Amino acid sequence: MQSPLFAYTEVQNQDHYSLQNSYLLRVRLDGNTGPDCLARKGSMVAYQGMIEFDGEYQSRHQRAARRHTGEALDLMRCSGQGTVYLANLAQQIHILDVDHEGLTVDSAYVLALDSGLHWDVIAVDSLYGLSGTGQYNVAIAGSGKVALMTSGKPLMLPVTPDKYVSCDADAVVAWSTSLRVQMQAQTSSSSVFRRRGNTGEGWELNFVGQGYVLVQPSELMPPQNLDLHGLRAQYGLGPQGVRGSNQGNVWGR
Repeated sequence: MQSPLFAYTEVQNQDHYSLQNSYLLRVRLDGNTGPDCLARKGSMVAYQGMIEFDGEYQSRHQRAARRHTGEALDLMRCSGQGTVYLANLAQQIHILDVDHEGLTVDSAYVLALDSGLHWDVIAVDSLYGLSGTGQYNVAIAGSGKVALMTSGKPLMLPVTPDKYVSCDADAVVAWSTSLRVQMQAQTSSSSVFRRRGNTGEGWELNFVGQGYVLVQPSELMPPQNLDLHGLRAQYGLGPQGVRGSNQGNVWGR
């Protein structure tokens, strides 16, 4: 059998995490000698070898945080000996090494992480549900690898004490946990719920300190001029709003 498809055969290497291509994550598991992989539920597209999949336990604190904030990592544990391929809606995948600096990220952008990493839900300086970032995010700490997803090729911006960075809240994916974050609504209107002037811009996140901010070329825009079960939906709130209707960040790809 012959076909140009054979140009897409498996990438061979010994890396724990690697990219098969921009949209497929290859995770090599070696049993007792390396960490398990905690992957987004339903993200497995193929595997080789003796791999087991199981729902990941969540602590009482994590379950309580999910009930109160709606933010959490819904994960499955991949363990055993072999190779697992993970993907989600053909989004672009990026591998990061987390160290002492830590990583703060919206749970919707996490594809996988090492089992040795610790994560917890934290509050950020944001108004609930008015941005893609939201009031609560996930802080990941420890030493290990994390695979994030973006809609399109992202931009990594350095932040230094003499150079702060401002980003559209709907485009922010993740940032260094050490950064200080403030949210502001740039508006000339008497109501901060309206987008400012004629620019179409709204909420911004300002980052100060030493670290990095990751943004994607896609903004989660709330429904505009649509009757979607009242004002809460129009402003992106509630189950009919931007966070409820855009599971997996599939808009704007």
